Amino acid sequence: MLPHVHRVTKYDPAHRDRQGRYTGPEDTDSDRGPVEAAYLRAVAAFAEEAGVGFLSVREPALGPEPSDGDLGAAALRLGGTAGFHDGARIPLRSALELVRTMLRGGAWCRLEAEGAFAVHVGWDQYVYVGSARPCPRAAARTRALGLFPEPLDASPYDIAFDAEPGGRRPADAGFWALLHRCTAAGRAGLLEEEYATGAVRRHLLTPGTLRRVRAGLAPRARLEVWPPLSGDVGAVLVGLPREDPVELLWADAEGAVRAAEVEEGTGPEQAAALVRGARAAALLPVYLDDRAPLLTAVLPDPDGVLRARWRTAPAATDRA
Repeated sequence: MLPHVHRVTKYDPAHRDRQGRYTGPEDTDSDRGPVEAAYLRAVAAFAEEAGVGFLSVREPALGPEPSDGDLGAAALRLGGTAGFHDGARIPLRSALELVRTMLRGGAWCRLEAEGAFAVHVGWDQYVYVGSARPCPRAAARTRALGLFPEPLDASPYDIAFDAEPGGRRPADAGFWALLHRCTAAGRAGLLEEEYATGAVRRHLLTPGTLRRVRAGLAPRARLEVWPPLSGDVGAVLVGLPREDPVELLWADAEGAVRAAEVEEGTGPEQAAALVRGARAAALLPVYLDDRAPLLTAVLPDPDGVLRARWRTAPAATDRA
């Protein structure tokens, strides 16, 4: 945790009640104009006084159907969503475009220079900047821009990652050897790759495709392995639960795996229209407590060090 933290907002502290709630006239949305520009200049001032020219993306989050549009103008600088992954190191100018995206309610992440500087955006245009050393010039610059830098002990969005539930099993050589054995035995057939919170790619696995799938995974992705999809699509649809929502997965004629959440009470006929032409399908639980993947892991960096802070739910192999 960095020792010097400021909450930067457009909200005058004089317009807060005793509980700290803002009661003034400012809107909670970005004006997409001069006030938004002032936020970006303020963040730049803190970063520059902290001596930071590059930042790393941490814990990125996207919607369930991500597109380059979720990143706004930052998409061009990142090379699209493929470049928006944990650990991506980007220049300050690109990081400021991500701050703009977050102010507009798009994709989210933490931006960090380890041990030196950090910035992230909360609800309602609240921006939190932290630094290893005091930044009095940046605070003065922020006030001159018409914004309010308020010192805090810590950001309310800081997470004690060591206290998070779950484990951090690396997708190391042992993991891939076990996955190869499970795939060859017909126990494993689907890999879910979560490269940003809420953004999942799904891959069909066979002994012949495993190496290609592995080579195409995003850095530091969170992985879950599941049994193969069933070729009896009709039987899968008959098994739709009546009382709980469920995730319906199906492989189309080209082998691409698609997914949709099916609400409780949906009948096989309704679901059949959704998966028309599917060659295989499966049902997975929606609720985290009910999910039981065969294997879980997080991709380490090329040097073998696991730097991603994602947590994974324990799988049967982890307990064993």
